[in-house]
Amino acid sequence: MGPLDGQKWWIWPPFVAFELSLNQGALFGLGQGFVWLFALLSMAAGAGILYWLFYRGEARDLWLCIALALVSGGILGNLFDRLGLHGLTRPDGSRIYAVRDWILLTYNGHNWPNFNIADSLLVCGAIMLMIQVFFRPASHSQETTERAVSEKKTSP
Repeated sequence: MGPLDGQKWWIWPPFVAFELSLNQGALFGLGQGFVWLFALLSMAAGAGILYWLFYRGEARDLWLCIALALVSGGILGNLFDRLGLHGLTRPDGSRIYAVRDWILLTYNGHNWPNFNIADSLLVCGAIMLMIQVFFRPASHSQETTERAVSEKKTSP
């Protein structure tokens, strides 16, 4: 038995197993059937990250770059699956457009919804972004903007 035949393949019984589940939705399976909407949102988020880093000049902040790299990795990993590039097909030969979630965590009879490494990257990147917002000093571009505004007010 293996993780691709619908069975659990225990790595650390009874806590961690591999079990394939296909998710045509988003977080915790919400929005099932809207795989193309989530693919478009993923592409828009990726474009937004590129804009934020390079057009807005935020690529100077190492913490932010790492956070957005994690988010980008998660976006690209799940987008790969959403576009059906993983090669999984139905019995009739049609391509499957769904994210492959395969990590299963259980404790005391309770299962956490299956997830994958891309999901983990997204969560870690989002946590880093929250730390950036709430605990880190203002970024370089915000300081530059504030300096420019104050210089404009003091100039004749």
